[in-house]
Amino acid sequence: MAVTSPRQVTSGYYRNNLYVLLGMNLLVALVAFSGAVESALLPKWPAAAAAALSYVGAACWLYEKSRAGIASLVLLALLDLAGALYATPSMIGDAAKPALWRLLGDADTIAAGTLLGVTMAAMLLGHWYLNAPGMQMQPLLRLTLLLGAAVALRIVVSGVGLWGQWSHGAPLETAQQIMLAMRWLAGMGGTAVLVVMTYSTLKIPNTQAATGMLYVAVITTFLGELVGQLLTSGRLYPL
Repeated sequence: MAVTSPRQVTSGYYRNNLYVLLGMNLLVALVAFSGAVESALLPKWPAAAAAALSYVGAACWLYEKSRAGIASLVLLALLDLAGALYATPSMIGDAAKPALWRLLGDADTIAAGTLLGVTMAAMLLGHWYLNAPGMQMQPLLRLTLLLGAAVALRIVVSGVGLWGQWSHGAPLETAQQIMLAMRWLAGMGGTAVLVVMTYSTLKIPNTQAATGMLYVAVITTFLGELVGQLLTSGRLYPL
């Protein structure tokens, strides 16, 4: 959202989505403080600080303070990224693991978060055009292009992890190979096709049809990342 110009998008888009982020970060903070998950796996401070910052950011957009609102979005992204990297298994500590594994663990977290985040931001922006039909197409076109870049980044990171698994890891069983095919065909290939279709539809322009495609992209990315987590669990390289 921080790369979307507030001069071209109304403040309600930012405000409403920050309320959603407030709820999500608050849920993570409550789980962390409940002690249900080890603090080494789920730190308390990033989610709690991000929840408070989401509220502050929403208040900034409520009063049309766009500069402060954008700053809050950037800080929120950094806070949640710090929490995600802290919770990445590569940072929990295992000196015996290869340096490439530790680097790929962080890259996998960044690539997954970028893909999911941009897909959701683009879909919600497309939906916001129904509330403010007079907005320009450029912001949604920009997010669609950014989504294409996020898919490309995900393909590179997952491809390196797959190469490492095939070169140094145990062979995948038949069921795991089927899941891997689903992960690539739906999670990345399907999303890439939807990016092209969405961009072409916006050129017509037809925001409703493009938003529908972005809804499907949200499903394919979530499916791909969930399958990827199942495949990566207990393995040396992220898949």
